[in-house]
Amino acid sequence: MNKLRKGFNFIAAYLGFRFADLAATFKGLGWYFRDLSSFKEAIKVSGDSEWPMQLYPIFKDKSDMSGSARGQYFFQDLYVANLIHGNNPLRHIDIGSRIDGFVAHVASYRAIEVMDIRPLKDELQNISFLQADLMKEDPAFFECTDSLSCLHTIEHFGLGRYGDPIDIDGHLKGLESMYKMIKPGGLFYFSTQIGPQKVAFNAHRIFSMQTLLNIFKDKYEVLTFSYINDSDKLIIDAELTEEGIRTNYGCKMGCGIFILKKI
Repeated sequence: MNKLRKGFNFIAAYLGFRFADLAATFKGLGWYFRDLSSFKEAIKVSGDSEWPMQLYPIFKDKSDMSGSARGQYFFQDLYVANLIHGNNPLRHIDIGSRIDGFVAHVASYRAIEVMDIRPLKDELQNISFLQADLMKEDPAFFECTDSLSCLHTIEHFGLGRYGDPIDIDGHLKGLESMYKMIKPGGLFYFSTQIGPQKVAFNAHRIFSMQTLLNIFKDKYEVLTFSYINDSDKLIIDAELTEEGIRTNYGCKMGCGIFILKKI
């Protein structure tokens, strides 16, 4: 019954309907009208008529926290952006990471080039954009950069979710294109979902640690491995152990963050 309720709530939230918001609305009706009455009375007493008033009720913010400092994207974006700042590469290219997260963080202190299969219409300071399908190799970009990032993106390649062609090997083709873009000795900042391996069509793949390490073998040196577990805790510079690899560090749908150096 609990699983059924969670599943129903997940589907409702996915469709934009959140029961928690509805409950907050009903709970807030009482204090909203009390506050409205107090505000109107204050206007009447002050005689201030310079501010025309309309009703625009918002109920949830009163009981919310001041902000949300959690989630895989939040932690990985800050962590990797800080690493790039410290390493100060000659050129940095990003593949498909969040524009309003990681890319914005990096663009606040340096130029960044972004490639994505979807268009970006806005012209943004310090961000240059190229629409491209990274499942297709382009010799014009071979060994073009000393620094490349791809955060929480490769798991979507080839599933059609973002308008990309259906390709069961899309993730492998994308990673091969990225490998060829990096100069020897260059750094690759890479993250993806880790856990028991599966495809959740058409949303994402979840990679086992062993699969990822097999892909990196003979191509990259793993400089550091960090991960965000299922409880949204960031563990930095975790040791790569047989047990951790076998169990995917206890993650069912965690986020593995790898800093790789091209051999």
